[in-house]
Amino acid sequence: MNEEPHRKRDSLSLMLMLPNMVTILGLCAGLTSIRFVLVGRFDIAAALIIFAALIDGLDGLLARRLNAASEIGGELDSLSDFLNFGVAPGILVFQFALARDFATGWMFVLVFACCCCLRLARFNVSRDDPAPVGGKPHFIGVPAPGGAMLALLPFFLTRQGLIDAQDYPFLFGLWIGIVGWLMVSKVPTLSSKAVRVKREWQVLVLLGAAVIVGLMVTRFWLLMVILDVTYALIIAFAVVQYFRKRRKA
Repeated sequence: MNEEPHRKRDSLSLMLMLPNMVTILGLCAGLTSIRFVLVGRFDIAAALIIFAALIDGLDGLLARRLNAASEIGGELDSLSDFLNFGVAPGILVFQFALARDFATGWMFVLVFACCCCLRLARFNVSRDDPAPVGGKPHFIGVPAPGGAMLALLPFFLTRQGLIDAQDYPFLFGLWIGIVGWLMVSKVPTLSSKAVRVKREWQVLVLLGAAVIVGLMVTRFWLLMVILDVTYALIIAFAVVQYFRKRRKA
């Protein structure tokens, strides 16, 4: 008579496993990225990190929509994020441009990876804090996926032929160190939840999406440069505003 409830406790719907499956997919992308870095296939390695960043928020969204949130899912997501956006980009940057100056280059990579880890730890302990009343949703510091994309900006510029980051290893290393600081800073940064589009702009947004898809299949690195530079300018504006407010306080 109690067989059916017992069977339900011992089984799990495949749909409830979907968020964690997406997380594992991202984790595998990050691990495979490292594999391609080790054989010098930097383009594929970067593309896999970008793919991991694109699906990063999907697992959380699915967990909320399917009511499948779990403690193991949250911990798995953080571990995956550290590898995908702290370890994999750091190894790519090091092998691509910093290995010539091993000691200094590796120091910058360690700073970046540790900052990513600290940023994720801070996010985990504040995850259950009540949302602030009033104001737009925002992140405190640059989120890990955004940090990974900013760290790869010199790589994107090199692939587009605008600069050769391999000629400036110290500046490249200094850049990822600055990005690491941005991740652990208290600077309020843009959250996609705060983005709203006026109804009369819907057509323009859809056309913009079509342009992005077109560039994705024809001029991929140019697209990444445009998106990354735009994000970097948004972050720079947020940093300026943050220090202005601190000076007035």
